[in-house]
Amino acid sequence: MAGATTAQRGTPGPGGSGRPGRKNAGSPPPPEPPKSGTSARRTGPQGPGARLRRGPVLASLAAAVLLVAGGTWALYGSSWLRVEKVTATGTEVLTPEQVLSAAAVPVGAPLVSVDTDEIESRVRGRLPRIDSVDVVRAWPHGIGLKVTERKPVLLIKKDAGFVEVDASGVRFDTVPKAPGGVPVLELNAARSPSARRFDEERLLHEAVLVAGALPEPVARETVQVKVGSYDSVVLELTRGRSVTWGSGEQSAAKGRALTALLKAAPKAGHFDVSVPTAPAVSGS
Repeated sequence: MAGATTAQRGTPGPGGSGRPGRKNAGSPPPPEPPKSGTSARRTGPQGPGARLRRGPVLASLAAAVLLVAGGTWALYGSSWLRVEKVTATGTEVLTPEQVLSAAAVPVGAPLVSVDTDEIESRVRGRLPRIDSVDVVRAWPHGIGLKVTERKPVLLIKKDAGFVEVDASGVRFDTVPKAPGGVPVLELNAARSPSARRFDEERLLHEAVLVAGALPEPVARETVQVKVGSYDSVVLELTRGRSVTWGSGEQSAAKGRALTALLKAAPKAGHFDVSVPTAPAVSGS
């Protein structure tokens, strides 16, 4: 019988043996999976280098904390930025001393802690003549108060004095003597057929509307504003002249028309601007 063929005997294995070789003989073993534990979770840089890189970050944070602390101390705790001087400007009738007294700014307090809104409210509450006040910090040691006073456009006779009324209808002060160039109100609306509909406050509003719309040259020559009803306002000017104004409507246009008439007919005794597009004069 014939012997086994080469295919049946197999390929000689290493060492010349006739036995078939083992599969993957001599290959390195597969790597073992990493063991669970602390060393497997470390992914960032370790060692002295990492500690050196954290040093500048910590130093920057410390410097920022010191800077904030120093700034806070300078603003609130030191004597460098405290109120030492308070000034007031813009007064006309009032004096700066009156404004400073009403403001009561705490001298010696940290400048940053001064409540400017509270000072503004205090000044306006104590001095009704003040229309507005701007409170500003003047670093490093000052507070500035810039005030705007109300200007009267009409006077209301009351006992021995005169109540001043501004263009908004605010009655802000009583003075013993009528200031020059401000007309006095004369209200005679008791017999007006519209008295029930238009009370004294409404008629006062109309008078203020008229007086506030007068051009300055005309206002200086206006002695009295007479109100008989809502649509019956008459101005009394210097030298015995009078103006029929009508109601408070279209007051700006009426003021312009009256200015033109006074220039065109300076010797006229009566002017009518109740219809501003068709003004008239008489008594010239």
